[in-house]
Amino acid sequence: MRTHVIARYTGLALMLNALFMLLSVGVSLLHRDAALVPLLVSAAVTGVVGFSAFVLSRQEVEINMREGYLIVVLGWVMSCTFGMLPYLLYGGEFSLANAWFESVSGYTTTGATILSNVEALPKGLLFWRSSTTWVGGVGVVVFTLLVLPSMGSAKMRLSRMQVGALKHEEAKYSMQQIVRIILSVYVGITVTLTLLLWIAGMSFFDAINHAFSTAATGGFSVKNASIMAYESPLIEGILIAFMIISSLNFGLLYVAFAKKFTTLLNSSVVRYFVASLAVGALLITINLVQMGVYDSWLRALRDAAFQVVAMASTTGFAASSNAAWPAFSVLISFFFMLQCGCIGSTSGGIKADRVLIFYKAFVANVRKTLHPNAVIPVRLRGVALDEELVSATTLFIALYMATFFATALLLLFTGLDLLTGLSAAAAALGNVGPGFGEIYSLGNHSAFSGAAKTICSIAMLLGRLEIYGLLIIFYYRYWR
Repeated sequence: MRTHVIARYTGLALMLNALFMLLSVGVSLLHRDAALVPLLVSAAVTGVVGFSAFVLSRQEVEINMREGYLIVVLGWVMSCTFGMLPYLLYGGEFSLANAWFESVSGYTTTGATILSNVEALPKGLLFWRSSTTWVGGVGVVVFTLLVLPSMGSAKMRLSRMQVGALKHEEAKYSMQQIVRIILSVYVGITVTLTLLLWIAGMSFFDAINHAFSTAATGGFSVKNASIMAYESPLIEGILIAFMIISSLNFGLLYVAFAKKFTTLLNSSVVRYFVASLAVGALLITINLVQMGVYDSWLRALRDAAFQVVAMASTTGFAASSNAAWPAFSVLISFFFMLQCGCIGSTSGGIKADRVLIFYKAFVANVRKTLHPNAVIPVRLRGVALDEELVSATTLFIALYMATFFATALLLLFTGLDLLTGLSAAAAALGNVGPGFGEIYSLGNHSAFSGAAKTICSIAMLLGRLEIYGLLIIFYYRYWR
């Protein structure tokens, strides 16, 4: 294991963070707020450490998989560690546990917060908070891959820890092309949404912060009441559209907008994902009116659709309170908190692709039981899937559910009630953000104990690195 290789590229990730801290310093200067010194000191410390690690380590032509995994995991952990410096130096509600939680929540694009009064933060710190979600959305290490030496197939495998298998169903891309696709789609979504929100009535500062969070499916807002503060159907409609877009495979989006738009319509995963959102929103709407939570069908549909999309995309914005939602609506929401968006997007969770493959594997096994001698492959869009892929998908879902169950048990042990504990586990592991109970759509994690916040932070990292990426660090035989 060559430590200088690990240090070089971890240092590069820190330099990237220092750059965004300097941008936040500019915002703080513009508004002349109290975050200027904390951000400036944090940028200096992060930049010096990152630059020193980078320049004092010689460049290598190739890195192996073990080094690659460590670069990925350390890139996240070190970014979260140095990313909490502005919070710690600013003070206020930011104790060590709270600063760590907020930083991890940002970089993992979870969007959960310990802040009881978001609007009390200086503009510079709010911008930094949103910047962590934007950087984390693509993944610190994906940016690093722009300058990593060639890793061949190892480089492709490494990238899947960050954004999944980013490819069109009919066209494969090289790693270099994948990085360009990520950046072009990601920046395009951010710029377009910023302009649309600005035109729709948000201030430019609010628009760019919410665009950062939406593109990253992160959910940090600059308002205590999140999107509900604007009371604008137009803003909610724009965000619903872009939350769905941001939770789709970036490769498909690139092909759809650059070459052929019907690519999205032809994707069975996209059709399933959008249909599931529509059915979920409709069922919750009926339940909310039936149980007397809403008198208006239109208003119930508006709020149900927004919350379903916000949870499924893991963006986690709130356009209304879900504190009074009946059990049926809560259970439907749990499904979307576990499934989430698509592979190749910035969303977390099991992913819609895996859920669809699992369903098709189930149907194939039922048919196989009825016709033991028949050869019945699992097909996706007419293409037979490799048995190893189907097996790996099933195993991942089982591992994910086991991790969710273990996380929920640990959180309940800290004293949380059942609904809060279960939803906090699902929201943290799926990088969703809000849940139910104490952490309902307009709530926060401020009342959680230090132990509960730590458990949630670890679950956020596990979910962002799709469990295997973090667990493999502790597998002794792999490193030996």
